Amino acid sequence: VQLQASGGGLVQHGDSLRLSCAGLGGTLNNYHVGWFRQAPGKEREFISGINWNGAAIYYADSVKGRFTISRDNAKNTVHLQMNSLKPEDTAAYYCAASPYNNYYTGAEAKRPYAYDYWGQGTQVTVSS
Repeated sequence: VQLQASGGGLVQHGDSLRLSCAGLGGTLNNYHVGWFRQAPGKEREFISGINWNGAAIYYADSVKGRFTISRDNAKNTVHLQMNSLKPEDTAAYYCAASPYNNYYTGAEAKRPYAYDYWGQGTQVTVSS
């Protein structure tokens, strides 16, 4: 499956954005999906993950209560709703997919190497 991330942009502190990760050439229903971000000079950071059927959802402490991940199986898309954005949320955001039959716990979701497929990044810039 190919992944296409979209929805980034330039917003102000406190604004909201919704990122989307679309599956191309395959159904995302068969994959666990995670969101990561990477700011210049920093390591790639786990943000959120959702297992293949939506029964398990994980968030990084830095975004818990502000970000919400969800699946729209009809549209073959996983969304990341980001509210109350802060300047420190500025980064390139990436979605990634892991086949449904892979083990997917909270610990696994945080590991970039747990994912077999990656989309291109979408830039989120939050001004103060």
